[in-house]
Amino acid sequence: MTPTDANPDKPVTDVIVIGAGIMSATLCVLLKTLDPTITIAGYERLDAVAAESSDAWNNAGTGHSAFCELNYTPERPDGSIDISKADKIAEQFELSKQFWASLALEGVLPDPTSFIRTIPHMSFVWGAANVEYLRKRHAALLHSPLFQGMEFSEDPEQIAQWIPLVMDGRDRSVPVAATRMPIGTDVNFGALTRALSNYVKALPGVDFNLGHEVEDFRRKDDGIWRLKVRNLATDQSRIVRARFVFIGAGGGSLPLLEKSGIPEANGFGGFPVSGQWLKCRNPAVIARHEAKVYGKPAVGSPPMSMPHLDSRQINGQKELLFGPYAGFSTKFLKKGSYTDLFRSIELGNIRPLLYAGARNLGLTKYLIGQVLQSPEDRTAALREYYPTANPADWQLEVAGQRVQVIKKDKKQGGVLEFGTEMVTSADGSIAALLGASPGASTAVAIMLELVQKCFPQRAASPEWQARFRELVPSFGKHLADDPALTAQVRERSRQALKLDA
Repeated sequence: MTPTDANPDKPVTDVIVIGAGIMSATLCVLLKTLDPTITIAGYERLDAVAAESSDAWNNAGTGHSAFCELNYTPERPDGSIDISKADKIAEQFELSKQFWASLALEGVLPDPTSFIRTIPHMSFVWGAANVEYLRKRHAALLHSPLFQGMEFSEDPEQIAQWIPLVMDGRDRSVPVAATRMPIGTDVNFGALTRALSNYVKALPGVDFNLGHEVEDFRRKDDGIWRLKVRNLATDQSRIVRARFVFIGAGGGSLPLLEKSGIPEANGFGGFPVSGQWLKCRNPAVIARHEAKVYGKPAVGSPPMSMPHLDSRQINGQKELLFGPYAGFSTKFLKKGSYTDLFRSIELGNIRPLLYAGARNLGLTKYLIGQVLQSPEDRTAALREYYPTANPADWQLEVAGQRVQVIKKDKKQGGVLEFGTEMVTSADGSIAALLGASPGASTAVAIMLELVQKCFPQRAASPEWQARFRELVPSFGKHLADDPALTAQVRERSRQALKLDA
């Protein structure tokens, strides 16, 4: 049903954000920091902030910076290593750290140790071919200033000092190798999102509503968006109006984007992937591991399924997780509906969906295998990274739900994308964020891009340009080309965020 205005003279909000995750919170704080007079309204269907993908239990919390994620450094056919994506992602995370550091220095954020801490990021492989790959990867990354200080070792004794659980009981006749980046971080994106939200909700001109679901919206000839919003507690609906709309609803963004009716939304589809963790419940085991250890993903697996033995700090308590184990569900959100996938299928995206599906049969086979895993299968996967693991020390927990982007392609009909995709209308009055990994870690880079694209005149003004550089000192520059600037901004972030390295 198309929203109609019973009272067309009601106030118009400058910005409406849909969803209460890290993306929406980052955008709201950024806009209010650039212009305190901007009015913002937010709507979240759940009764809590950061309850879906931004929650600490629903994501890896790695602070994805490409230090340890091997899928960001593919091997070319000639055997060389492509580090272009790793450079891009590492720089995007540095932007996030700079922004958070500025907010901490300005008193916007509370004690940074409540959401970020230093922890080594490591890659670990075994077998001669994988060892050679990791050696070449390490050598290639050292050409970039963003990866200076990365250590490499093939010495089992050295690796055992770094990650004793991984080497306990391991067959020493099998060659192993590891890289270690001491300046890696662990980020509780749930805690960060709540801190950002608490700050922005207290500002004048901000009205944020939990337990409210956006059911439909349309843009009228006057350029104003009308959104039909239902209060889930009272079951009452009303029309709200805005000049700009951001859809940051995680897996729920695609159905809302389709409802917008903008031509740019045509052809997009979604492929949901669910996940599970093994969570350690033995304090003695948890205490022995202090690193994020990533391995090589299985052939055909999505990026969110990269196996990792992961030390976390969640709500003040040290945790140890292994996984995630991928799965399939037709839900687009962890607290969504099993009809989500089917309701997202439209005439405009059937062809891309079919073509992408036909070209990704390996992924389908992989997911089916993951769904059919027994407890013994999951333990066997764990023991590849922790050979002496006792199944009694671990329990299965449900992780987050992700929706991989499918979009139309002139040559292939449809392609499955594993990154994030920002979709904006031609006039910049509405934007939606689709996709998954690296997601939260790149929130600041994505929102900086969004603001410049959707508010081009104001973003180009001297006032906003100066504020961009205050908040993100490397704004407009490429850290991968400037070792001195990289060292400078990292030291600023380290001090402001109270990081150990």
